[in-house]
Amino acid sequence: MTQQRKRATIREVAKATGLSPAAVSYALRGIQTSEETQERVRRAAEELGYEAHPIARALASGRSGMVGLLCGSLEDLWQQALAVGIGRALFARDRYAIILDAAGDPERELMLARQLRDQRVDGLIVQPLDPSAALWAELGESLPIVSIGDSLPGAHAYGEVVFDNRAGVTAALEHLHGLGHRHIAVLTPTMARTPDRPADVHVNAEAERLGVKVDVVPSPQALGAATDVALDVLGRSPRPTAVFCFSDSIGYGVYAATRELGLAVPGDVSVAGFDNHPMSALLTPPLTSVDWDIEGIVHSSVRVMIGAIDGKPRRRRIVCEPSLLERESTGPVRADS
Repeated sequence: MTQQRKRATIREVAKATGLSPAAVSYALRGIQTSEETQERVRRAAEELGYEAHPIARALASGRSGMVGLLCGSLEDLWQQALAVGIGRALFARDRYAIILDAAGDPERELMLARQLRDQRVDGLIVQPLDPSAALWAELGESLPIVSIGDSLPGAHAYGEVVFDNRAGVTAALEHLHGLGHRHIAVLTPTMARTPDRPADVHVNAEAERLGVKVDVVPSPQALGAATDVALDVLGRSPRPTAVFCFSDSIGYGVYAATRELGLAVPGDVSVAGFDNHPMSALLTPPLTSVDWDIEGIVHSSVRVMIGAIDGKPRRRRIVCEPSLLERESTGPVRADS
């Protein structure tokens, strides 16, 4: 029977380098020692097969190496892609993501945020369902928070990677208005409990400016549920000539509904999305959507969070500017509409 190799100890690394165990510990953590010493210690540790025990390392440094990532709803395919990107980017920086799903429920979101704090994560990246919740201010006093999408008013978040929602909404509505659409359904994942989300507020303001009638309808992001909502909206009389979705995942439900109802896109109804998931370009027809540069969001949010954990000052507010990708899912209003 093969004997399991015994884990090398910090004392063995100290003996091999001629340093004290405390000096070895400092060198492995990159503090209070020269770069030359740190390199010598790391080389000896690698040769001996020494690995710092994660719990001991956390106790010594006061850090867990874990970053909480709280997603608004992982039924949204774009949020899934963002979570994958952030998880990989953190891993590349020797951090690990604890990814939790609020499932579109603001109360669940706050409960999970408390749990992440109690698990002593080093920081929290959140896509808030309810940016105005009082809890964010409380959490911000005990750990760094980086918000993606919307600001956290009064929460003193360490950093924020926010979307210029007004610009995105304006680009989409002006595009549809220019094609002759004057009755537009807007499907939003925002529920009645959080009606003051910036993007939804901008819809009403821009619609009034353009002289467009909008029907703002809440919709889940799961395909089946979004399809049911779209079937109801497209079955109304008069039927809206365009549907603007605040999530491409909702847009996929609209496509499914048009096929069930025998409607052509964009002949009978134009469809536009809001986050440009990679799958949107593969639909028939490809989906017009507002792009937010997901790779840039991943890079910015992780960079700001690592800066917060390491105590290095970073640019704390980053505004993401949108670009409208016009594809074949939007077209002119038919003369008989």
